[in-house]
Amino acid sequence: MKRTIQPALILFFLYCINPVALFSQDLQRINLVPQPQVVVEKKGSFLWSENTPVYAEPVFQELAKLFAMQASLSLPRPYNRNLKSNTHCIIFRKQKFTDTSSAEAYKLVITPQQVQILAANEQGMLRAMFTLLQLQLLQTEKTLVPCGEITDAPRFLYRGLHLDVSRNFFPIPVLEKLLDMMALYKLNTFHWHLTDGPGWRLEIKKYPQLTKKAAWRTKNSWKEWWNSDRLYSAEGAADAYGGYYTQEEAKELVSYAAKRGITIIPEIEMPGHSEEVLAVFPNLACSGKPYTQSEFCIGNDSTFLFMEDVLTEVMQVFPSSYIHIGGDEAGKESWKNCPKCQARISSENLKDEHELQSYAIKRMDKFLSDHGRKLLGWDEILEGGLSPGATVMSWRGEAGGIAAAKAGHDVIMTPGGYCYFDNYQSNPATQPEAIGGYLPISKVYSYDPVPAELTADEARHILGVQANTWTEYIPTAEHLEYMIFPRFLALAEIGWSSKNQKDWTNFQGRLQQHYLLLQRKSINYYRPQPTLEINSVADTVSRLSRVSISSEQYKPEIHFTTNGSDPVKSSPIYMGPVDVKGIATIKAAILNPVTGKMGPVMAHQTAYHKAIGAQITYNLPFSNSYPAQQEYTLVNGQTGSFTYGDGQWQGFEGIDMDITLELKQLTDVKKIAVNFMQITGPGVFMPNYVEYSWSKNGKDYSAPVRIMNTVPDTESKLVIKPFEVMVNRQAKYIRIKAQNDKHGFLFADEVLVY
Repeated sequence: MKRTIQPALILFFLYCINPVALFSQDLQRINLVPQPQVVVEKKGSFLWSENTPVYAEPVFQELAKLFAMQASLSLPRPYNRNLKSNTHCIIFRKQKFTDTSSAEAYKLVITPQQVQILAANEQGMLRAMFTLLQLQLLQTEKTLVPCGEITDAPRFLYRGLHLDVSRNFFPIPVLEKLLDMMALYKLNTFHWHLTDGPGWRLEIKKYPQLTKKAAWRTKNSWKEWWNSDRLYSAEGAADAYGGYYTQEEAKELVSYAAKRGITIIPEIEMPGHSEEVLAVFPNLACSGKPYTQSEFCIGNDSTFLFMEDVLTEVMQVFPSSYIHIGGDEAGKESWKNCPKCQARISSENLKDEHELQSYAIKRMDKFLSDHGRKLLGWDEILEGGLSPGATVMSWRGEAGGIAAAKAGHDVIMTPGGYCYFDNYQSNPATQPEAIGGYLPISKVYSYDPVPAELTADEARHILGVQANTWTEYIPTAEHLEYMIFPRFLALAEIGWSSKNQKDWTNFQGRLQQHYLLLQRKSINYYRPQPTLEINSVADTVSRLSRVSISSEQYKPEIHFTTNGSDPVKSSPIYMGPVDVKGIATIKAAILNPVTGKMGPVMAHQTAYHKAIGAQITYNLPFSNSYPAQQEYTLVNGQTGSFTYGDGQWQGFEGIDMDITLELKQLTDVKKIAVNFMQITGPGVFMPNYVEYSWSKNGKDYSAPVRIMNTVPDTESKLVIKPFEVMVNRQAKYIRIKAQNDKHGFLFADEVLVY
C-alpha cells in the first residue's frame, strides 16, 4: 500500500532541521477583522498541526473542548503551571486585566513555541479563541500562524445582527452557520425576528393555531403574496409555504449560540404587524373579522391576555434579558373607529391614539419587568411617551435614538441608511431584486453609532450597533449570505474597534485576506464588481466640477477620459479627483491585470451648469422625511447615486413637485433636465409628467412644455430617468412641475440648466 506524507509532517521535519529558515517564509500578516486595540507583529510563526496539544485551566475546559472541535485538535488536557515554557502547545489561561472594565477583554501571545490565550472570564476567552481561529483561517497555509501579541477589548457592549424569518423561513442549519460567522467576527447578539404578517414562526403551546395556520401562507414568493389577497393556508395543505421552530429547536439554538458567546433576543411583534395572528384570532381585532387590519385591539382585555400568554412561553425558551416587542409602523385608523379603543383612551385619560399605543407598550413593559426582563422596541415606541425601563432601537435614522438617549433611555443604533442589509450593495441594474436603497460596504464602514449631537453623558446610553436583514426579497440561504457578506465585516468592526482606529483604506486592505476565509467557510458572499462610480461636486469658487472615481475593487488601475471617448491603456490613469470646466462626458474603466483588457466603461456627464446656486422657491413643500440638503439640494451641483437616501435626492410625499428657480442673471438657456427615480418596493414612482416653463421677468412665462413619463409603474427594478426639454431662449426664471399621480413618493435629482 502506497503511503503519503502529510504536509503538516513535512513542515514539522523542516522545523526540526532549520526553524529559522521556516520562519523566514513570506507569511500573512495579522489582518484581523475587527481591528484589535493593539497588535504587535513579531517574526516567525507557530506551527499548528492536528497533533498540537491544548492545555486549559479548569474554568476554561469546556471552552477549550469547543475550540479543539472547531480546530480539529485532540481534547484539551489540564493545565499544569509547571509546564515548560518551550513546550509546543496552545494554552488557555486565566489572567485579570486592570486597565479595562470590559468582560470581553483578552490577550493572545503567539511565539514559535506556544500560543497563550489569556482572559479573565468565559466571555473574554470566547473572543480570544475565536480570534485565534480567525487568524488561522486567514493564512494561506493554515499550519503556520504568524507570531505576535494581541491585546483587545470592545468599544460597544452590544454588537448585533438581525434576521427576519417571517417573510422567508430559514431552517436551523442556516442559522447555526450564521452564528458561527458571528462568533468569528465578535458579534454577540442575534436578533431573531420571529413573527410578522407573512408568518408566525415560533411554537406557542397554548395557541397551536399560530403554527397550524398563521405560520403558513398561500404563496412562496413574499412579493406575490403581498400583491395578492394575502391569504393564509394551513400546515399540510398543498399550497402552503412557511414553517416554524418548535420550542425545543429554539432552545437548542439558544444553547448553540450561548456556547459561542452570543445572546439570542426574540422579537414578537405587537401591537402592529400582526395580520397573521388576527387571521386566526379575529376576536383580537377591532373589527372582530379576519383580514381587516394588522393591529391588535388595544381596548380589548383579551389582547393583553394573549400577549402575556405568548410572552410567558417566549421567556421560558429565551433567557435573554431583553425581549423585543416590535412596536413599529402600527396604523391607528382602526383604533380611531373602535368603541373599545376609544373607551380605553377615555378610561385611562389618554390624549390620543399615540398615547394609546404608548399605554400598550408600557403595560407590556411592566409585565416583562415583573418577570425580570427588559422591553426592547423600535423607535416608534417613543410616540406618546416611553416607560422608564424601555430600550430603543433607532431605525428611522438617528433622531429616535438621539431623543431616547437625551431622555435617559438606552439605545441601540440601527439606522436604515447605514445598517439595512436588505438594501442594494451595488448598481441595482446588476443585482438581484431588493427592496431598494443603496448601501455599499464603504458606507456601512463610515457609520459612527454615537451621534455628534450627544454629550458624553448622553453618549453612554448608546449600547451599540446592529445590522438588520429583512427578507422580503431574500428567499434562499445562498441569497441571504450574498446580502450579508462582506458588509457584515464592516459592521463587526464599527461595533468592536475604537473610533480612532477606523481607516477605510486600512480596512479594505485587510478585507482582501478575508475572502479566503469566506471561501473556506463556503459563504456565498457578494464579489466586488469591476464597475466604477463617478461623482462630481461643484466648486463654486473656481466655477468647475471636481470629479472623483471610486471602485469596489482593491487598488485597481483606472483609466479615464474627459472628451467622451472610451478609455484605452494609453488613457490617463486616475490618481485622485480631477477638475473639469464646462460641460464634459467623463468615461472610465478598470484595466484587467490578467487579460490586459479594459473592463466595463462607465460614463458620467458633468457640467458646471447655470442653475448652481440659484434661488429656489418651493411652491409646494418637500418631504420633512427626505429633505436631503434642504433648499440647496436641487441646485448644489451634485447629482445623486442609486439611492434616495444619499442626501442628494429631494423627496415629495403624496404631493406634486412645484418649484421656481431664479438664476443669477438673464442668460441663454439651451436645455433643462431633471432626473427622477422609480423603485416601487418602497412606493417611489415616476411622475406622470414634468412641465417646464420659463420667463425673463418672473411674471410672463412661456406656455408649459410637458414631458410625459414612459416608464411603466409595473417596473419594479430601480429606474433613473431624465426628463429633458430643449429651450433655446433667454431666461432668468424657470418653473418646474411634476405630477405625483400615484400619491406616493417623488424623488428629484439636480436641476440641470445648460
